[in-house]
Amino acid sequence: MKLANRVAIITGAGGGLGRCHALELARHGARIVVNDLDTENAEKVAAEICALGGEAVAFPASVTDEDRIAEMVAKTVERWGRVDILVNNAGILRDRSFAKMELDDFRLVVDVHLMGAVVCTKAVWETMRAQQFGRIVMTTSSSGLYGNFGQSNYGAAKMALVGLMQTLAIEGEKYDIRVNCLAPTAATQMTGGVLSKEALDRLDPALVSPGIAALVAEEAPTRAILCAGAGHFASAHITLTDGVLIGGGDDAAECIIETWNKITDRTNDIAPRYGFTQGQRELESAGAGDVSMTG
Repeated sequence: MKLANRVAIITGAGGGLGRCHALELARHGARIVVNDLDTENAEKVAAEICALGGEAVAFPASVTDEDRIAEMVAKTVERWGRVDILVNNAGILRDRSFAKMELDDFRLVVDVHLMGAVVCTKAVWETMRAQQFGRIVMTTSSSGLYGNFGQSNYGAAKMALVGLMQTLAIEGEKYDIRVNCLAPTAATQMTGGVLSKEALDRLDPALVSPGIAALVAEEAPTRAILCAGAGHFASAHITLTDGVLIGGGDDAAECIIETWNKITDRTNDIAPRYGFTQGQRELESAGAGDVSMTG
């Protein structure tokens, strides 16, 4: 790992996963901005890093506060001259079945997880473009990738972050801005009432954080979804099957039902590099020949 003199902003780093991410990146030499809504917690983590010989400062702010986040980035650049790494980790839960969920709780979770990541990413984007280097990690979840009962708000926000990652990685490619997602499973305040004590004992958040270090390294991948928990690491993918040409006609819907197993056959599925891949394959299947993207 070569993170010496790299500057990392980590949101929600006053405890739990964020604190472990901050300690891990500091251990590899990064300078850390500890962001958290709780001032005391942010300062404690920054002091902890400094006591271990690292460099860190605390900056308390809500990730949804555009002015404060802009100020955080400006002060980071003023202090250290750059921002190399952003880890969008801050989040909250408001679990309840969709039937019982208030729309305000849905909006709040989406605002913190999705818009909070958007606000922070937008704040560092031009700096990373100008310096021709950036590493950004979105925190997604298996709740978004695969669904979990009672987490429609959380799952929607977490899957939205995957879509954000996909597009920003494409837009940032020529500037060496690499954007990835981490899907963690860890014993934190957010999982304390969900999992058994035995499971929580094995899910030390520190066992997730090496994944963050890998996703922000010089040689980091881009557009990866890394799943991490209990020291186990795997990757998730959004794939596209070969599919079947049905065409139009009055019986098209019936044909789709009849050939459903073939439509969903994953034998030759791919993970497309661009969203247009779907349309491109559809047009080629329909006889349009070689179809290329146009500006």
